[in-house]
Amino acid sequence: MLKDVQVESANELFEVREQEFGDDPIAVRQSDHYAQEYVGGIVDKWDDLIDWPRRAEGEGRFFVDQLKSRGARRVLDAATGTGFHSVQLLEAGFETVSVDGSPQMLAKAFRNGLENGGHLLRVVNADWRMLNRDVHGEFDAVICLGNSFTHLFSELDRRKALAEFYAMLKHDGVLILDQRNYDALLDGKATGKSTYYYCGEEVNAVPDHVDDGLARYKYTFDDGGEYFLNMYPLRRDYVRGLLHEVGFQRIDTYGDFQETATEHEPDFYIHVAEKRYVEEPGD
Repeated sequence: MLKDVQVESANELFEVREQEFGDDPIAVRQSDHYAQEYVGGIVDKWDDLIDWPRRAEGEGRFFVDQLKSRGARRVLDAATGTGFHSVQLLEAGFETVSVDGSPQMLAKAFRNGLENGGHLLRVVNADWRMLNRDVHGEFDAVICLGNSFTHLFSELDRRKALAEFYAMLKHDGVLILDQRNYDALLDGKATGKSTYYYCGEEVNAVPDHVDDGLARYKYTFDDGGEYFLNMYPLRRDYVRGLLHEVGFQRIDTYGDFQETATEHEPDFYIHVAEKRYVEEPGD
């Protein structure tokens, strides 16, 4: 019966074409609203926002090298979106399972896999907070990219999701999770324009509202299309603290794919969190 309810819910979301935030958009601060934001036009235009070739050029081999240096073979792409990273990983020889909470995003990812190298993506519509219910087996790595973790609005949801990621990993596995530099945004040091992640030249992505509990972004396309996403502004050290508390041993944080600090504020932070046991001095 539960599975039937899930399928019915997913089918209903396939029919949704317009975003709906109600009369007070900045009051929409629920993790479950994510699937209702990635619908219709914004899904159709998401690849225009990313610009696959330019994004691939900006990232280079960062993620592939991080995974290969740890001997990873089986990877769970927990926020596949329209499939960019899943396709990149498949092209690099990784066995990949692609997960997303938006049925419409998954459908687009599946088509993109076929159209970009003829890859048959293994897609799963799943909620991170119950990930082990819908995705089976262990993985060498879990990646959660594209600022996706920011769609979880409560600390309970964030802790539950990280615990599920941790449980999916082998004993020496690694989680790679990224986020916008919300510290800069909250502290008035950044406009929100991204150099590496959202590379499309025919779209403008800017903050529409910012407070300690909400970063609402507006995406405006050259054809007049206008869409919004409501996200929680996670601070860098807060995320690092959660990763440690869930059990990850070593956490390296990069700014725009660089290990050392630069003169400018990075657009994104990438956390590389290792599950493996690290001996303390004297052990």
